[in-house]
Amino acid sequence: MDLDVGAGTVNDAAGRELVESEESVIQEPYVGMEFETEDDAKKFYDEYARHAGFVMRIDQCRRSEVDRRILSRRLSCNKQGHYVKMRDGFGPIRKPRPTTREGCKAMMLVKVNKSGKWVVTRFEKEHTHPLVISGRPSRNAMDTKDRRIQELTMELERQDRLCDLYRDQITMFLRNVEEQTELLSTKIEVVVNNVRALEN
Repeated sequence: MDLDVGAGTVNDAAGRELVESEESVIQEPYVGMEFETEDDAKKFYDEYARHAGFVMRIDQCRRSEVDRRILSRRLSCNKQGHYVKMRDGFGPIRKPRPTTREGCKAMMLVKVNKSGKWVVTRFEKEHTHPLVISGRPSRNAMDTKDRRIQELTMELERQDRLCDLYRDQITMFLRNVEEQTELLSTKIEVVVNNVRALEN
């Protein structure tokens, strides 16, 4: 790995770019990069974002129609997309608030494969806005709304994991009830047959 002195980007032996700061070197995401869990992918992209000079937004996910588990997750720059102005026609006219959205396309898409690993299937590096040059933007760079969105997203994911856990426990309980019912039915049938044999 060839590292030059100073901040900025350098290339590793495979020719992939690395984001370098005064503290450490973070590898740039690439298609085919693997993670053990979705959380590992989030932590990696969040660290990469902070070193590169932008704030990560936990974005859309796709779920299985069978068991509702997450199959893919998009992690974006917090300036991605545009706010859609909603006009409801009710109440006083509100003063428009400043927006942090600038239509930025920078993102990393990860999908879970058959072996259970999370793989980067798409990576957009370029931003439509200047990055924080310091290499590690302060958490204050994230506005209150973005922080709240991230907190709520993490809480929602925590609740989703709890729901998955409860669903698994209920499924296991129902399976046990079904097995016990079948076992009981078999025992009752044996007893009934024995009583009939005695009567005869």
